[in-house]
Order: sequence, then C-alpha cells, then structure tokens
Amino acid sequence: MLKERFFTSHIISIVLISLFSISLFSFVSMKSLVTNANIQDYQNIVYMKLKDGIVVIELFPDKAPKHVEQIKRLVRQGFYDGLTFHRVIDDFVAQGGDPKGDGTGGSGKKIPAEFSNLPHKRGVLSMARSQDPNSADSQFFIVLKDSPFLDGQYTIFGRVISGMEFVDKIKKGSPSQNGTVVNPDKIISMVIASDVEAVKSQK
Repeated sequence: MLKERFFTSHIISIVLISLFSISLFSFVSMKSLVTNANIQDYQNIVYMKLKDGIVVIELFPDKAPKHVEQIKRLVRQGFYDGLTFHRVIDDFVAQGGDPKGDGTGGSGKKIPAEFSNLPHKRGVLSMARSQDPNSADSQFFIVLKDSPFLDGQYTIFGRVISGMEFVDKIKKGSPSQNGTVVNPDKIISMVIASDVEAVKSQK
C-alpha cells in the first residue's frame, strides 16, 4: 500500500514538473522569435501567451509604480493564467484580467490612480476601473486603436512592443452588447521575462 502511494505521488510529481517544463520551454523558445523588441530591462517585461502567439509587454514602473508592482505580483501568482478577454470592441480595446469574466471581478486589492501624460495609443496597456478613479485592481485593457479621449482618465502601465498582430486576432464581441464576448479567448499564461531568464541561466 505504501509502495503504491509512493509510486502514485512520484508519478504525479513527474507529470507536474513535465508540464511546467513544457510551459516554460514554450516561452523560452518563442522568445527567440522576438526580433523587433529591443529589450533592455527583463524585470519589467511580460510575456503574455495567447492562442496565436506570444505578446511582449514593456511595463512603465516610472509612470505607474504601484500598478506595475501589482501586475507583476499577480503575474507571478499565476493570477491571469486562463482568464478571458471578456470585453473586446473592434478598433477600440480588448479588456481582460477579471476572474469572474463579466467585468465585476478583481484580485481584491484596489490601487490609487496614477494618471500620467502618456497617450492612449494603439498597443498601450491601461487599467480598467469603475467610476471611482481609485478602483483599479486586476482588470486591464489593450488599446486597439488610438483613443485620445481616454487620456488622463485611466492609468497607463505598459505597452506592447512585439506581437500586436496576435492581440488583433483576439475574438471580438458584439457592439450592441458593449463588446461582451461569447466564448471569449483566454490569456493562456503570463510570465515576467526575468523569471524565464533566471531559469534558463540555471540550466
């Protein structure tokens, strides 16, 4: 009986390690395909895996330090893995990061606004919020088309530096339903680039 339990636990451990290695390998191997991203600070780079490819995101700790800290903490917890882009409006935004998947959820930790003079250009990542300026939590949106009317009202914390073509392929919602998506696309996984580099250096 003890041998069976040990054998089962051993097999489960091997499977979990294998799954982690496969996931990590996909990021490491896909990273080599990123040719147009001039990465200087891997501590503030996020790799977001979508169904069509890897999106490389540069974070702005100098512009939104509290938001960047929160995003990095949630990424390292695996919070975003498997969450959906529940609201996607063509030529506007792709919004995700809600564990409830309906725009009402979050991590439970709200962050004070860190508005800046950065413009909401295509590829920018900004924090979603309610009417309260200080209600941003985990939800964010990626700007699909320049949207200057959002400037100064939402906290910009990063931008896509590679893979925007994969963001463009995220399933769109119905305009009549404010972009709500039926059977929405998911964030397969997100990792901090420096964590991937650290694991690579240990091999």
